[in-house]
Amino acid sequence: MFGLGSKNIGIDLGTANTLVYMEGKGIVLREPSVVAKNTQTGEVIAVGSEAKEMIGRTPGSIVAIRPMKDGVIADYDTTAAMLKYFMEKTNGNSKPSVMICVPSGVTEVEKRAVIDAARVAGAREAFVIEEPFAAAIGAGLPVMDPTGSMVVDIGGGTTDVATISLGGIVSSTSIRQAGDKFNSAIINYIHSKFNLLIGERTAEDIKIQIGSASIEKAKEIEAMSIRGRDLVTGLPKSIQVEAVDVASAIQDVVQDIIVAIKETLEQTSPEIAADVIDHGIVLTGGGALLKNLPDVIAEATKVPVFIAQDPLDCVAIGTGESLKNIEVMRRSRK
Repeated sequence: MFGLGSKNIGIDLGTANTLVYMEGKGIVLREPSVVAKNTQTGEVIAVGSEAKEMIGRTPGSIVAIRPMKDGVIADYDTTAAMLKYFMEKTNGNSKPSVMICVPSGVTEVEKRAVIDAARVAGAREAFVIEEPFAAAIGAGLPVMDPTGSMVVDIGGGTTDVATISLGGIVSSTSIRQAGDKFNSAIINYIHSKFNLLIGERTAEDIKIQIGSASIEKAKEIEAMSIRGRDLVTGLPKSIQVEAVDVASAIQDVVQDIIVAIKETLEQTSPEIAADVIDHGIVLTGGGALLKNLPDVIAEATKVPVFIAQDPLDCVAIGTGESLKNIEVMRRSRK
């Protein structure tokens, strides 16, 4: 049916990272969604980890860009080039059928752009699956059962919240408040409080090491030493950053995520809401690893909250698992 050695693949095309799942093999690639290009010739110089190393360190003629923004394609040609690189790296020159996840709030035009980019990159055919549904499958939730499940997928660009029952999304909310917004909030806070300029990579390190969703619990976390550029002298400078300050800086984003969860619960039928209270809310995505986040959400919603077993991999695993239903999707297109 396919070329020799060709395997269908599922792609978690994220704002921050791209994961590729291959039928029969599981996750075979995990790289940052970054492309380094020559600004004069338009030539792609590096993709993935190699390109990420160049962020903030490139000469004038080279620019390292993230072609995905807020979970959707911001730079079409670069996204297609990135997909082509990842597909060839995992699948050689064969033309696989590809399943790609998209945030639940995307328009038909944005879905079409993802499918077209995959075709340009060498896919034989491409289908899309909504991110929270893929996350729920990957987290092992009973998505086909007549029982309600709730998943909150906090990625780099979007947070997708959905209740799921009988193989479909019952209610969902997608907001462009997620990992990147945590980083921006940290950068802005350090800038305004300390007159210090830090880059995205430093902000990401701060978030991972001392970031906390709870200001109260942050008091128990030790301070962290960071380096940046002093905006007064223009020279490099080191400072100590307190975890409480970081927790305060990201509080607005945490609250926006909680509001999205509450709104999704309010749109849900009483029966499914009762199931969610029984089974709890499952967190997936990199943002699920923010310290004390489950406790803060549980306190605000009065519903138990759990982190999925492999939060970073759930969407990719679910996207790959959904390849089993590719025949159904083919028929629904006709």
